Amino acid sequence: MLFPLGLLGAMAAGFGAWMMLSPKETAARRERRRRLRVNARGRTTGATLIDIREEAVHYSYSVRGLEYTASQDLTGLGGFVPGDLSGLTGHASVKYLPENPANSILVCEQWSGLHTRPPA
Repeated sequence: MLFPLGLLGAMAAGFGAWMMLSPKETAARRERRRRLRVNARGRTTGATLIDIREEAVHYSYSVRGLEYTASQDLTGLGGFVPGDLSGLTGHASVKYLPENPANSILVCEQWSGLHTRPPA
């Protein structure tokens, strides 16, 4: 009878050690996974850029007659966005999930819906 209890205790200790040592999912990893999922499964529609402040872009778009307003923090996506955000036009493309149209992106590691003005 003691052997199964000892084995159970060892298994619980092993599981606790595994939980403590396993890599934690950071907010940045979750956000990257979300962006890539929206890119892979999302639909595209037109968006209007409302405001650009530092690294955040605020935009609105319409899906099935409903208007959505959202923003995306572009921090960490520097290689995928134009260097000068002030050169963005008022229109962009947005990808959203059909089952949750409020879940949208303007940019991810594999796609960008941002349009820049051509050089003068």
